[in-house]
Amino acid sequence: MASRQPVIWWSLRCFMLLCGALGHDAAVKLGGVVGRLVGFFSFSRTARARSRAARILGVTDERAREIISGTYEHFGKALVEFIRLPRTYGNIGEFVTVKGEENIRAALSMGRGAIFLSAHIGCWEYGAAALSRRGFPMNALGTEQRDERITKAILDIRSRAGVKPVGKGMDLRAALTCLKKNEVLAVLLDQDAKNGGILSPFLGHLASTPFGIIKIAHRHGIPIVPVHITRDDDGRRMTMILEAPLEGRDGRPFGEDIKYAVDKCNERISEWIREKPGQWMWTYPRWESTLNDR
Repeated sequence: MASRQPVIWWSLRCFMLLCGALGHDAAVKLGGVVGRLVGFFSFSRTARARSRAARILGVTDERAREIISGTYEHFGKALVEFIRLPRTYGNIGEFVTVKGEENIRAALSMGRGAIFLSAHIGCWEYGAAALSRRGFPMNALGTEQRDERITKAILDIRSRAGVKPVGKGMDLRAALTCLKKNEVLAVLLDQDAKNGGILSPFLGHLASTPFGIIKIAHRHGIPIVPVHITRDDDGRRMTMILEAPLEGRDGRPFGEDIKYAVDKCNERISEWIREKPGQWMWTYPRWESTLNDR
């Protein structure tokens, strides 16, 4: 059973109530301020993230400082947007522009479901909700937090935004169930798989990458559609881009050459991060298994 964290839980509950009482723009602005404050007072965590960004991207410390400061502000806003998702779900088109919808329709027309390849970049929760609102059957692998009350709150918000939870962690058997119903499964593939992954370049540096979902896609002929959603420059709207399904080397089925497939997935995610480095979760030790990145 997950442990309980009463201080974090009650702080989150109070923050959720405050975000619900404020207007949307004011609440999101507050989230950005709180995010920057968290970054300012999280000295060691922020320093590690800044060092990680400078080393991986090959930028100056000053530029890395800007990126990490922007990351904290972005995810502060994203937390508030997620908390308010049940309120904004009905008019989510006001906040999200979707490009490439024809790619998901083409993928689902095969009748085998579709896997969305995504990452912890931008506002992925809004992306899933926006497609659910457009009538696509959305599923997401479950999220386990240390406090089960937080896990329940996350799953409740997702469910109220039309996104069904599937299993726990990388529960591939549960994932296959929804795919057999010709539904969509969203997968975030930018976490360290430790000893269970394949070494593949991620932002130009080898990282252990999970590959089970790719093997399932190949075995059952399920298309993998790269999808990402990032915040626009105005800070309020977001743009979601659905790309054409990934293809294998020399016209072969995607996933037949598993190393090539994993490399292609990491290549797409890396490109998104380079475009919007301040909207990726640099606080996570992505290269812990390969670069002693803690």
